[in-house]
Amino acid sequence: MLIKIVNALLAVLGGVAGAVVLFYLLNKFAEILPSRWEERLKPYLFLLPAFAAIALYLIYPTIQTLVYSFANAASTQFVGFKNYSDLLTSSAFQNTLFNTLLWIIVVPAGTIVLGLMIASLADRLRPSGEKFAKTLIFLPLAIGAVGAGAIWKFIYAANPPTQHQIGLLNGIVTGFGGNPVNWLQLSSGRLNSFLLMVMLLWAQAGFAMVLLSAAIKGVPTDTLEAARLDGASEGAIFFRIVIPQIRTTLVTVFITVLIGVLKTFDIVYVMTNGNFNTNVVAVDFYNQLFTNSNAGYAAAIVVMLMIVIIPVMVYQVRQFRAEEVAR
Repeated sequence: MLIKIVNALLAVLGGVAGAVVLFYLLNKFAEILPSRWEERLKPYLFLLPAFAAIALYLIYPTIQTLVYSFANAASTQFVGFKNYSDLLTSSAFQNTLFNTLLWIIVVPAGTIVLGLMIASLADRLRPSGEKFAKTLIFLPLAIGAVGAGAIWKFIYAANPPTQHQIGLLNGIVTGFGGNPVNWLQLSSGRLNSFLLMVMLLWAQAGFAMVLLSAAIKGVPTDTLEAARLDGASEGAIFFRIVIPQIRTTLVTVFITVLIGVLKTFDIVYVMTNGNFNTNVVAVDFYNQLFTNSNAGYAAAIVVMLMIVIIPVMVYQVRQFRAEEVAR
């Protein structure tokens, strides 16, 4: 244990020292140049390490993945669009796409609804109660997916009818005289997928609550009081005044959660590994690459996921810029 701590400290100190030396050398190089060129090039020299890291760890792997998506399983021979055609005509991958679409529809919308409800209700509490409630609701966001999986396995756990039920859901079911259900291993329907979505909703509700609560508090009180004086109900005030004024924050939360949903891996992998009709794109990529050793299929899946994510990210960047201009 002590050796690991020492290695970690040495890695941190080495990284900081290396960064200091690198920028010192870049600064010295800029000082050698003529004063006119020094002022022009110094910002770019300081940005050079970041650009190099982006090129090495982002741009190069992206290009390599794109190339591999047109190659065979061992990436030794080009096969054209065969990987894409095989994937899109595969019933298993179509089922994965449909399941991923359900995640895209349910989780961001559900997170917005839950976040709004919690933020609105918490804001009505006393300051001490509001802080305590928000802290409890925000805590799941700090828990990793593996830890969350361990927690929710106790909720969804199922034992044979002759044994004592340790799972919360089955404890309730058997308490009312029913038989225990293997919630995550249902072979028909999508209930087990929705139960996995509940885990992400549980984790993301705190994130949505914090942002939406701050946005709601930012709505001018004069506008709300004027609406109440005009006889508007609380529901009308909320949907016709508050919601339109926090629209930018709603979009930001929605897009952020949507990007997270498109990359969902940990929850599904830990709980079911994509079995029992619960597979999603990220888990399918992992299994194709590491279980089936099919680099071509895996690369094609990543490229299709990237094509979906890029427009969403571009829209989010535009929203941030529009918000900055509005301020």
